[in-house]
Amino acid sequence: MLTRPFIAGAAIVVLLAALAFGTYSYDHARKDTIAKGVTIGGVDVGGMKRSAAEAELRRRILDPLNRSVVVDHGSKRWTLSAKEAKVATNLTATVDEAMLRSREGNILQRTWRGITGKKVHTRLEPNVTFSDAAIVRMLDRIRRAIDRPAMNATVKYTLQGPKTTPSHDGLAVQATALHKQIKTALGAPDTKRRFSAQTQHVQPKVSSDEIDKQAATMLVVDREHFQLRLYKDLKLAKTYSVAIGAVGRDTPAGLYHIQNKAVNPAWTMPYSDWVPKDQQGTVVPGGTAENPLKARWLGIFNGAGIHGVDPSEYGTIGHAASHGCVRMRISDVEDLYPRVPVGAPIYIA
Repeated sequence: MLTRPFIAGAAIVVLLAALAFGTYSYDHARKDTIAKGVTIGGVDVGGMKRSAAEAELRRRILDPLNRSVVVDHGSKRWTLSAKEAKVATNLTATVDEAMLRSREGNILQRTWRGITGKKVHTRLEPNVTFSDAAIVRMLDRIRRAIDRPAMNATVKYTLQGPKTTPSHDGLAVQATALHKQIKTALGAPDTKRRFSAQTQHVQPKVSSDEIDKQAATMLVVDREHFQLRLYKDLKLAKTYSVAIGAVGRDTPAGLYHIQNKAVNPAWTMPYSDWVPKDQQGTVVPGGTAENPLKARWLGIFNGAGIHGVDPSEYGTIGHAASHGCVRMRISDVEDLYPRVPVGAPIYIA
């Protein structure tokens, strides 16, 4: 006959066996379920079966990542597909990690967590990869279509005076910022994938204003017509009749700049064959009858310059008669002198 203690003990054993079996069955049934409190890439997958979580992640993460990135600028448009960018993500591996996190602890801990609804508070981020080289290729296409170099202003000195071309601003894509935008779009499913390329103006190194200042005053010596022309602010201001170097002592052709200026300049006799050797290098004071440089001097190159001549030599104006200098009437050189700064270009042809 069974005793009460035996019956009670047997009942306890049966109850414990039932609890153990129930616990095992509950835990086994949830082995393919992700624990509550688990998120992947910001998507709450807690309580989902693996297949349901993978489907939700495809919809919320993979499908958006597979959309193309579109960049526009005005009427132009460029597209970078996910295939070209080689976009890839380890969603399957991340779900595997979520399953492992969900099975942490022993069977009793997992069962208690499931029954009470306690969360594991696990946030996982899938790894998204893409080809940066593909982004660079896209940027190159965009820049080729949009970028234009800045154009420097230029000036050309001719017998007809200064000829200028204006400067133009360039345009450049803000490539660094655009590169960052494209990278962010490829790696984040919740980021917009269409945007406009921003540009910035590129200033020329030489502006029109700088060229205008550079050519504000210009002299032209037209040897064929024995004229010196003064240009101010790119326009002909005045024409003077001059004498130029005689044959064999030609006024040097080319582009020069006024090197120095002087009022009633002293004259150093040059070391030339037309000056007696015992007088070469002699300095003749300015304003004296023996000094051929009358009134004003504007130096050009290697001892040649513009100067006035004695009225007795006005007959040489309009001829090739000097030793290389440009001769002017005294009234003309006095009129010219204050109008021409040191450094002004002078074109002789």
